[in-house]
Amino acid sequence: MSYVRIWLHCVWATKNRVPLLTKDTKSIVIEHIKQNAKLKSIYMDSLNGHTEHMHCLISLGPDQSIARVMQLIKGESSYWINKNKILGTPFEWADEYFAVSVSESQIQKVRSYISGQEEHHKQKSWEIEYGEFITSFGFERLKG
Repeated sequence: MSYVRIWLHCVWATKNRVPLLTKDTKSIVIEHIKQNAKLKSIYMDSLNGHTEHMHCLISLGPDQSIARVMQLIKGESSYWINKNKILGTPFEWADEYFAVSVSESQIQKVRSYISGQEEHHKQKSWEIEYGEFITSFGFERLKG
């Protein structure tokens, strides 16, 4: 058996960043994503978000890639949301996502950040947060 601990903080948004996730629907979607992740052997430590985006902290298994895990999370959840008419309107996640590694010493900080999304977004919009992710992790250099 291989022992692997690769922590990732992943963030993804609704298509066109449309704020479709109300407090009630967001909690339904979060619960479904957690259950689906467990069924797919995706170790999801934390999951939360706001009206137009989600954050999760996952640990990749030895045979998992970030692309495959994000496909399983985003693709299955958008299919489920639409099939069950959770939002009453067609739903899609945006194609892109952020994924950054997290050191073991920062896990609790990331957990707190993810769990505090409602409070966090009373202070800072998704647009500002998005820009900070792009800048602080050097993603603007990758566009090209």
